[in-house]
Amino acid sequence: MYGVLVTNWSKAPIYVELDNPSIPDPGTVQIKVTATGLHSVVRSRASGKHFSSGDLPHVPGVDGVGKTSDGQSVYFSTFNTGGSYCDVVNVPRQAISPLPAGVDEIQVAAYTNPGLSSWMALKTRTNNLPPNFTVLIMGTTSASGTFAVSVARALGAGRVIGCARNTKKMSSLGLDEMIELREPVADTDFSMARDVDVVLDYLYGAPTEQLFKSPLASSRRVQYVHIGGLAGLEFEFARCPHSIKEHHHCGVCSGQFRYGRAGGRTPKAA
Repeated sequence: MYGVLVTNWSKAPIYVELDNPSIPDPGTVQIKVTATGLHSVVRSRASGKHFSSGDLPHVPGVDGVGKTSDGQSVYFSTFNTGGSYCDVVNVPRQAISPLPAGVDEIQVAAYTNPGLSSWMALKTRTNNLPPNFTVLIMGTTSASGTFAVSVARALGAGRVIGCARNTKKMSSLGLDEMIELREPVADTDFSMARDVDVVLDYLYGAPTEQLFKSPLASSRRVQYVHIGGLAGLEFEFARCPHSIKEHHHCGVCSGQFRYGRAGGRTPKAA
């Protein structure tokens, strides 16, 4: 079979002939790949900069869409088992979700990963959110951030606040409030983010540091979920004043998520 291979973290991937995967065991399904996604995490892993990049040689890709031996179309994740940029992959059964007939496989491959990021964050990294909770989405004009708006609504958010530089795009997302990220970041007004219940952060870096430096005196417990690092990977919480009465920090990524934990809800989310 053929696939994509990274042999040097500082050089472009190459298209090469690879060994065919072994015959799958009873807990594994062999899938003929029809489409895979080029997500931010895929690019980060392929450059050797992601914690899960592993060793060289590296086959890029964390998920995709394909067909099983009986012709069933499925979405699959290979985050913990290898890459997806190849003709055929062996995937654990619990990392596979059947797709309905007629679905656009290319769209599923492109959008499931960014769409699931906020779903995983709200479902597995938060707890006891109040009815009609308020959510702040940092980086809401990114692909994942855009999906997060509708995902948060579907999971019970009553007020959705977006933060990004592109106010024109934000105005088309159905947000309740918009925070324009300014340059320098210190000029950004985060006052609209007072009394949020949860923060979904795709930016990190300087914008997040400024958020926590702002007077967000909240009477509620704020749950902060770090998902991405579009604005940088460095942020020192120690430099920020305690502007929030009580806060809970955690992170989420595909590698921390187990499909079995979802109790069969993953296909609906996809």
